[in-house]
Amino acid sequence: MSGFDLTIFDCDGVLVDSEIIAAKVESKLLNEAGYPISVEEMGERFAGMTWKNILLTVEQEIDIPLSASLLDKSEALLDQRLAREVKMIEGVQFALARLKGPRCICSNSSSSRLDMMLTKVGLKPFFAPHIYSAKDLGADRVKPKPDIFLHGAAQFNVSPSRCVVIEDSVHGVHAARAAGMRVIGFTGASHTYPSHADRLTDAGAETVIARMNDLPAVIAAMESWAGVA
Repeated sequence: MSGFDLTIFDCDGVLVDSEIIAAKVESKLLNEAGYPISVEEMGERFAGMTWKNILLTVEQEIDIPLSASLLDKSEALLDQRLAREVKMIEGVQFALARLKGPRCICSNSSSSRLDMMLTKVGLKPFFAPHIYSAKDLGADRVKPKPDIFLHGAAQFNVSPSRCVVIEDSVHGVHAARAAGMRVIGFTGASHTYPSHADRLTDAGAETVIARMNDLPAVIAAMESWAGVA
């Protein structure tokens, strides 16, 4: 049993290997719009960000407005690809079977996409009904803001300091740390890159794992570290 009161999972790139699919779709669209960027760069720069915020960032960088149609086009293409291709991260079921305490998902993905992906890979029963989308809180409350993590903790009436978050993105780590939570970084998805672990650590992750099989032991070890009695 975890010494934490709540274990919070990000979804994309932590439970399902979806970030690489998003990077491929979004890289193609940006290249077609005149902004050259590779799939690898997409993962390194923008993993964990919403497509809307990615477009806003790119617009500021190149000072050229991108077509609003890119918003809807990406969502439709990505949903199609995810429905066909998304897979569970290896080791997730092993980890979940050994983490018996309360858990939830806090994600930037929409509720409908979360439902589709988790249903497809068979993980929905492990979390339902505690699956939370930052977009349901408001478009301006997605990660790297801490709102979705604070929302998750509030549903269980637990203190943020008694929560541990598993995150694969710098933006997600920043959000969890801003919420006052402890963070384990994860680099085991297909969109990982050479400096991934270092960047997660720099953002505030206490430790970083590349195999989900290692998660139960790492959480057990963290019980003896400062902050969890």
